[in-house]
This record gives sequence, C-alpha cells and structure tokens, in this order.
Amino acid sequence: MAESKIITFPQVGDVLFERSYRAKHIIISIKSSSKIRIAVPVGIDFEKARKFAEKKEYWIEKQLAKFSNSTAIPILDTFTGEDLIDRKKYLTKRVDDLSKQHGFKYNKLRFKVMRTRWGSCTAKNNISLNILMAHTSKKLQDYIILHELAHTRIKNHSNSFWVLMDRITGDAKAINKELNEKYTLYK
Repeated sequence: MAESKIITFPQVGDVLFERSYRAKHIIISIKSSSKIRIAVPVGIDFEKARKFAEKKEYWIEKQLAKFSNSTAIPILDTFTGEDLIDRKKYLTKRVDDLSKQHGFKYNKLRFKVMRTRWGSCTAKNNISLNILMAHTSKKLQDYIILHELAHTRIKNHSNSFWVLMDRITGDAKAINKELNEKYTLYK
C-alpha cells in the first residue's frame, strides 16, 4: 500500500497526502466537500507537498464551496446482474455505431466502475468506459463515448481536440459543463 498521511488544515479540514508512483507533479484533487487528496510523486517529500497545499489553501476552499453549493446528482453503483448485462450491450452497440458514424477506430472496449472519471483511452486505443454513465441521459452518454473515441485520434485536451469535439457534438464544452453540473461520480 502507498505511503500516506492525513494533515489537518485550519480552513479546509483533513487532507490526505498519498505517495503516487504515477504522478509527475504534486496534484490536488477534490472529489467532494470532504475528500481532498494530494498526490505526492516519488522524490518529493511530504513536507514540500504540505507547503505546496498551504499555498493553495484558498483555491481548495473555493473548490469545496463549489461542492457545497452543487446540485449535482451523486451516481451510485446500483445495477443488478441482468440490468448490467443489458446496459453493457446497449452501450457497446452505441460505441460501435458512433465509431462507424464518425470514422473512429478503437482496439478494445471494456466497462468498469470508476470513482473519478467517465472514461479513458490508452495509447493503443483501448477504451474503458465507466458503466455508471448508464445513469445519465442518452445525450450525455453519447458525449462521453465520443470524448473517448476522439482520444483515439488526439491523445490530449489541446485546442485541436476541442475543435474535433465541437465538429462532432456542436458545443462540446457546454455539454461537458452540463455533465459535470448534473452528475458527480464520487461524493
């Protein structure tokens, strides 16, 4: 298990500092009004990460306020066996249809429950989708699928990526905002 420690900050409360073997920089992630995590890369000591977080305490407070005022619906894993199979079948067909319609090619597709993201696309164009997306509207499901399919061409969130997404969806950033305002994965 990764090395970790909890440090209490006067304005924001408990913050989890956790050693990350993937992070290249100190990363602050806030998943709800009570879940603050600092990913500390190998080679950086926890004291340096604490000082970094102290400097960002005002920003953390602002993010916590957003969570407190949010009307987003927390999504929970509530599928039963047969329901899960039906949702996967539908979403698999939808991925195939959208990839053909827009000329995307992907390698493998898998579904899993993810606590912090809607999907991911690897360098080999393997796509993972969060099965919890089945709780969202068809429009938002299509957006999530198209977002990951677009990553088969453009692996980052550069301006080129958003231009491609706008061409496909109309106004990708507005849809992304709608997704993030309506639903939260981890509360």
